This record gives sequence, structure tokens and C-alpha cells, in this order.
Amino acid sequence: MEPAVVELSKKRNGALPATEKKGKLFDRFYNDIAIDLGTANTLISSKRKGIVLSEPSIVAFNNLGIPVCIGQEAWLMHEKTHKNIRTVRPLRDGVIADFEAAEHMIRGMIKSVKKNWYSTTRQMVICVPSGITDVEKRAVRDSAEHAGAKEVYLVEEPMAAAIGAGIDVHEPTGHMIVDIGGGTTEIAVIALSGIVHAQSVRLAGDRFTEDIISYYRRNHNLLIGERTAERLKCEIGSAAPLDEELVTTIKGRDLVNGIPKNLQISSVEVREAIEQSVNLIVESIMKSLEKTPPELSSDILDHGIMLAGGGALLKNLDKRITEMTDLPVYIADDPLTSVVRGTGAVLDNLDYYRAVVS
Repeated sequence: MEPAVVELSKKRNGALPATEKKGKLFDRFYNDIAIDLGTANTLISSKRKGIVLSEPSIVAFNNLGIPVCIGQEAWLMHEKTHKNIRTVRPLRDGVIADFEAAEHMIRGMIKSVKKNWYSTTRQMVICVPSGITDVEKRAVRDSAEHAGAKEVYLVEEPMAAAIGAGIDVHEPTGHMIVDIGGGTTEIAVIALSGIVHAQSVRLAGDRFTEDIISYYRRNHNLLIGERTAERLKCEIGSAAPLDEELVTTIKGRDLVNGIPKNLQISSVEVREAIEQSVNLIVESIMKSLEKTPPELSSDILDHGIMLAGGGALLKNLDKRITEMTDLPVYIADDPLTSVVRGTGAVLDNLDYYRAVVS
């Protein structure tokens, strides 16, 4: 019986069982959370409260190695620091690259969402890329335990994205989910609470940003920063021609004479800059479709492909995938938060989703 049905039957009987009353009574002493530990952004969902934090995955340290700030405050310092402060992005390609910085970041973010000074983290659900190794899983688990979690559960990102997008992962029907994050693109075919086929491509939003920086350095002798390239990607980036092409102005350093310079650019140039990376993602989707069992392929033909993650917001990406696959493509409601919403649903109904966690 589904959790909603169980809850309804309890209400009809007039009261919750004594064991559940006791559980709810002690809930205030616990700070159970679900974390979407992303390369670009980290989001935290608290049990029964929904999303309580969304911050860039970055930490600023002083010259003694002591963390100064995390999240948005550290992001504002990024690429603007002096010799006594350095900013560190602890995750690369969806996995922890700097263990110590990741621990400081997780600990600081958990502290910022703590309900009461006396509350402890009993259960923590963290989503991880489907293609990570056991060693990388151990690093994630250790970071969470060092940050104070008593029980740590891992759920694969495409599964969390599917749950967050409203897909019933328990039913015997195939669904394809494409989660384009900051460091990885997760492509998976899901049925019966399991991943039938998965492909983790270590190419996503961060690669788009790098492509834009390289393009303007190569073609215009203009050096721009990561934050400027990120803004370009979000504001005028597209995967297919727009009905009305967009224009904006950027600032950077001229590599010929070394002085600051303004440059007016269009969405056509940004699309050209990221063209190769977009093609690689579309090709990976095609390869996954080729490896999907025929009965599940027919389900995908009926239900289409679901896009999630921040990369799903790239303009006309759904149109580009449809042109290449002849399949309907849908974007999840609020794709940026679909993974953390799915991870939060797993935390809220751990017994119901037991089959999808490790």
C-alpha cells in the first residue's frame, strides 16, 4: 500500500498509532536531511519541510587553511581573491575531488539548516552519479559521517531525478531520464525500482562554461572569467536556433594589449561555442536508446524522454534532442530541484523507496 493511502487510512481511524506519535514527538530532536551534492550547486531538503538550502558548491579558505565562508558568499569571492584567501570547488565531475573541503562544506551547510542547537542528524540521503566507483562512494559516505550523520544512504542521481520529476519508478514501465548537472550527464532507463541501463557522461554544464571561455580566447583574443561565461550560458546559450537571436555585452581582458575590453556578442556565437559538447550529449542519448531492451523502447516511445538538472534549462535543448531522436522530450517541473526533491521523497518514505537506496 502506498504511503498516501496508509496515511489516509490512519486519519479515517481517528488517530495515528502510538509508535508513530512517539516518532513524531522525537522528530524535533533530529535533523534528517537529503542532499543533492552537485558539482555546481548543493541543495538540501529537510524531512517533511522540503528544500531549505540551495547554495553554490564552493568554499573559501584563508592562508591558514581555515574555512572563511561557504556557498553564495564564497562564490562572490571566486576569481577575485588575494593571496590570503583561496576558493575551492570540492567536487569535480560529480564526485568529491577535495575530501577536506567537501567535509567543511557539508558540515557548514548542515549547520546552517539545523533546526535547534541540540538536534542531531540521524539519517542522511545523498544522491551520487550512477557511474561512480566504490572508492568514490566511500568518500561521499565518509564525508557525510564526519559531518555528523548517523545513517547514510546513497541514491543514484537519475533515480532521484525520476522520482522528483513525478515518475512512478516502481511500475513495470520503462522511462528514460536525462539529468544534466554541472559535472555529469546521467542517462538512465528506469523500470521496477531499478536502473535497466545507465550511462554517466562526465560532460555537462561546467564543460559548456569551459567551451565558452575557450571560444572567446581563441576567436576574439578575449579572456573572460568563469562567472561571466556562466552568465552567458544561462542568459543567451542555446542548443538550436532561436526564433529571435539574443545579444548581450561582456567584459574581459584583451590578450593582445592586456587592457580591459567590452565585446558585444550574440547567442549564435555561444551556440557555436558549445556545439561540440551538446552533440556529445545527444550522441550519448542515442547510444543509450540503442542499448535499451525492445519492450522498454516501446514504453519510451509512448512516454518520451524526461530532462532534469540545470542543463535542461539550456534553450531549445529539448527541440534539438527531438530532432535527432524523433521522440517527444519533456522538461521536468523546476528541473534544477528535481534531484533534491526526489532525494527528499526517498528520505520522507525510506521504507517505500528501500529498493532504490544503498
